[in-house]
Amino acid sequence: QVHLKESGGGLVQPGGSLTLSCAAGTFSLDYYNMGWFRQGSGKEREAISCIKSRDGDGSTYYTESVRGRFTISRDNYKNTVYLQMMSLKPEDTAVYYCGTSCQTTRVSSWGQGTQVTVSS
Repeated sequence: QVHLKESGGGLVQPGGSLTLSCAAGTFSLDYYNMGWFRQGSGKEREAISCIKSRDGDGSTYYTESVRGRFTISRDNYKNTVYLQMMSLKPEDTAVYYCGTSCQTTRVSSWGQGTQVTVSS
């Protein structure tokens, strides 16, 4: 079972940027579809972005609310997936998680997440 560790969250002003990292240590993520998810206070966890595996041509997907502002990428040599977030809005405030699937219901194990707070 893969153990993922999210990092890079923090407090940022509206319009600011952050880059999140999802590290798997020595576990290879090459053949996994990788997703980023978030859960705001009092809300359900939602999938916001996904990058397909090497077999899946590495294509990317974004939910409408983040499309054009967030960019997902992966470094298979470092076993790490990134989420570059730009033009952040207060409604982006949430705990962000990564997982070895593009669908929330298919993630078997969750990490601790990383808190992103967008506030002036």
